[in-house]
Amino acid sequence: MRGKGESAGVTGGVREVKSAARTVQLLEVLANSSSEHVRLRELAEQIDVPRSSLYALLQTLVASGWVRTDPSGSLYSIGIRALLTGTKYLDSDTRLGLAAPVLDSLAEELGETIHFARLDGPDIVYLATRESRHYLRPFSRVGRRLPAHAAALGKALLAEQPPEYLERELPVKLPVFTPRSVSDHTALRKELDAVRERGYAIDDEEHIEGLVCFGFAVRRSTPAEDAISCSVPTVRLTREHREHILRAMSRARDELERRW
Repeated sequence: MRGKGESAGVTGGVREVKSAARTVQLLEVLANSSSEHVRLRELAEQIDVPRSSLYALLQTLVASGWVRTDPSGSLYSIGIRALLTGTKYLDSDTRLGLAAPVLDSLAEELGETIHFARLDGPDIVYLATRESRHYLRPFSRVGRRLPAHAAALGKALLAEQPPEYLERELPVKLPVFTPRSVSDHTALRKELDAVRERGYAIDDEEHIEGLVCFGFAVRRSTPAEDAISCSVPTVRLTREHREHILRAMSRARDELERRW
């Protein structure tokens, strides 16, 4: 991966267009920011470009609707054009359309939160969610990114990837969210071996305390790119409910593989 401040190089035999690469980097920084707005100074530091150059780029993106700014022109956030583009991606995704009735049926049968996500580098991206009908439920939204090693969806998909994928895509130091989070590559590889053996992944309060998730990779590409999961608070996870979830999720995975 090219480091900060390096000049544009050659990718796949085609020279990278520096201005386009910088625009993409800027939009990704804004999209992944945990703050509602980001200051010009912070953006310049993260992207490692002069403020004057970045300001001109931002004004172009503001004028076209890709970026929003406040009246002072010093705070920036992602614009509505990004939403429209993301919506088009979802609308045109054939797999997602075929998965919708299966997700609906799962949510109706189990009464818990159901997710559909796709692997993207070191992360998973949520493409569809069916919320629990109970009051206690996790915060989730379409388009949200989460480190793959910390989610049942992600571990189910990482277990399908070749060994070099983990070395290439995952950070050396894995982010820790709870005391139960997988914190190093040795522990992660051991967990992925267990995922392959039992056929599904478990997030046992590794991302959110009090929440357990079960993830199943949908194997209709090689390696698998998509997965489904069920999230349930520990207070509702009886042995009978757990067995019901696993049976229903396994059937749903098989149905998706037939549909695709």
